[in-house]
Amino acid sequence: MPVDDRSPGGGYPEHVSARQTERATALPTGRRAALVTLGCARNDLDSEELAGRLTAQGWALVDADASGAQAPEVIVVNTCGFVEQAKKDSIDTVLAASDAAKASGAKVVAVGCLAERYGAELAAGLSEADAVLGFDHYPALGDRLADVLAGRAPAAHTPVDRRTLLPISPARRPAASAAVAIPGHGWVPDLAGVGRRRRRLDDRPVAPLKLASGCDRRCAFCAIPSFRGAFVSRPPEEIVAEATWLAEQGVHELVLVSENSTSYGKDFGDLRALERLLPQLAGVLGIERVRVSYLQPAETRPGLVEVIANTPGVAPYFDLSFQHASKSVLRRMRRFGSVDSFLELCSRIRALAPDAGIRSNVILGFPGETDDDVAELERFLEQARLDAVGVFGYSDEDGTEAAGYPDKVPAEVIAERVARLSTLVEELTCQRAEDRVGSRVSVLVEELGDLARAADPGEAVGVGRAAHQAPDSDGECVLTGPGWSVAELVEAIVLDAEGVDLVVARAAPR
Repeated sequence: MPVDDRSPGGGYPEHVSARQTERATALPTGRRAALVTLGCARNDLDSEELAGRLTAQGWALVDADASGAQAPEVIVVNTCGFVEQAKKDSIDTVLAASDAAKASGAKVVAVGCLAERYGAELAAGLSEADAVLGFDHYPALGDRLADVLAGRAPAAHTPVDRRTLLPISPARRPAASAAVAIPGHGWVPDLAGVGRRRRRLDDRPVAPLKLASGCDRRCAFCAIPSFRGAFVSRPPEEIVAEATWLAEQGVHELVLVSENSTSYGKDFGDLRALERLLPQLAGVLGIERVRVSYLQPAETRPGLVEVIANTPGVAPYFDLSFQHASKSVLRRMRRFGSVDSFLELCSRIRALAPDAGIRSNVILGFPGETDDDVAELERFLEQARLDAVGVFGYSDEDGTEAAGYPDKVPAEVIAERVARLSTLVEELTCQRAEDRVGSRVSVLVEELGDLARAADPGEAVGVGRAAHQAPDSDGECVLTGPGWSVAELVEAIVLDAEGVDLVVARAAPR
């Protein structure tokens, strides 16, 4: 397990993006729990499911830092287990929660991907956690937290490859998945709100919506399928029902999340299911924009490109998981593609929607990567004109095929390549943002300051996001001048670019 690197003073580590419960019960009357969430939007969704379950089971949600009558009895840390740094951040957050809980005597419980992935091993190495609970504990989490408070903490599980819990054949999974705990599936609405398996934890006008869970791909570097399981789509009627509920909660943009959105529908025999679902979601009353994330380039079919690019209410936004561009590196990764095929996909997208946003992630230093491979990746990035790119250095992950590969790239070489490509990406994405100056963009207003105190028309008064900017990852629009309202989708003119951020003003009607 990672070393103890907690921050001075015992607070939450400054480098950890931990989201605490924001909707606290004003006067808690039942048992009190706090949720602290790390990782991706899928974890945010899991925490909202846990919040819904806890509320239905009589628990009050409070802030992790609350004191007195509002102080939590249990702090639940929803961990991330994706890569080494994420694991370390999760450990640091559990340690910080334990330090913060000493004064009140609160218990600390680890859930989420790290807990699911390591189970008893994590519990043995992290005594600061009073319990380590996996996904199978989620349906009765309130009871399990009560057990922890009573000194009867459930034994941590011995992890299994969760892909083995469902049939190999995707067509047989919909019926079998009812017996397997899959976070975010089986959403249950009702008129009173009791039993609903989701509770919003913030008031943002944008919210993630789970499309599917798990993954059937066997990328050599990725451990996610082993602890998230085989690919399972949610029924379209369930997704639309939850989207309708979210709209009633004030949500105007839906971000569809999964481990692999391009596989949606394959387990009920319809590879065009996402193409049919997107217009339905865009038609939900109150929903202004629908955004799809986590597209696999090799599975991104022309019909899906057309629907995302041309459907009113669907953001022309393509979150494409390229990971590299060298054909030889991609083959060792157990992936497909090349510079030419990826550029052709980008060209096809922009032929349909010239202003479409395209973002991706790339990995440097995969075993066997050569200088020529890096040059191929640089060539792709220079020609692709992506709007946002995450650059990561490779590290071995437990249980993955690549962990056993020879020809490891030295750490100092990986660091140099990451630094060099990061500089290139910053330059290219800033140029891409500058290309948008003078254009019109549709901006979802997310936050406003005191408009009455704005000193001049050019002063920033708030922030929002254009169609090519996903939450928390792709930059934002800096709002200037009058005419803005939170949660409104507004036509704006781009005045300037500050890095990948755009400076915008409300556009005059056409």
